Amino acid sequence: MSLHSLPLFMRLAGRPVILLGEGESADAKRRLLERAGAFVCGEDTAAPLAIVAIDDEDVALAAVARLKARGILVNAVDRPDHCDFTLPAIVDRDPVLVAIGTGGVSAGLAAALRQRLEALLPASLSSLADAMHAARTAMRDRFPDGGERRRAIGAAFAPGGPLDPLDDHPNADVMTALTGGGPARLERIVLTSPDPDDLTLRHARLLANADRVFHADGVPPAILDRARADAARIAGPPHDAPGLSVWLEMA
Repeated sequence: MSLHSLPLFMRLAGRPVILLGEGESADAKRRLLERAGAFVCGEDTAAPLAIVAIDDEDVALAAVARLKARGILVNAVDRPDHCDFTLPAIVDRDPVLVAIGTGGVSAGLAAALRQRLEALLPASLSSLADAMHAARTAMRDRFPDGGERRRAIGAAFAPGGPLDPLDDHPNADVMTALTGGGPARLERIVLTSPDPDDLTLRHARLLANADRVFHADGVPPAILDRARADAARIAGPPHDAPGLSVWLEMA
């Protein structure tokens, strides 16, 4: 099956982009372009890209035709059949960018998917990416063979792995994670409800990936059942604490 579009990430900092139109849609596109560092300009400027956010159909299509005749790639807002490129919904965890596109057929669907992904991807993902970048030389020294290096990184990023990107890693120790060193850590969950449906996404991920689960008296089985089937469940927490608490030992 062929791709209807090729996703690309284009650096626009300091580069001109034509924007035509007024109103809410044009303002939103202007904010997006300015956030990317683009120089927003009018139709008479030489530019590689243009966005036409004009409500009037005839005026918009005439502008699209003029721009395309100059060899400029055009995005025609709400007119996917006239678009050379589309603008995706974006999840920003700088330097990580996740773009969701629908080929212009449903901005609402792209926005809904973005909202779901926003909840799944921790804010510390940016710190993890920076830590991986900083460790590049050390990784090559420790794993000079490219295949071995890829396998070590893949294992660390796997679900439940020490660098699982869906978990929080505000101060990731990349080399310790890749070489399997370091002691197990304890993560504490303080439950606000005995209902497993009230678990946060982060708490559900921790439960699903824990090797051993220590739990206070009164923690309901429905909560403990969210842990892995092979995870040890140990009554009696390692530390005294009030309320419904669970301690998760993570490798």
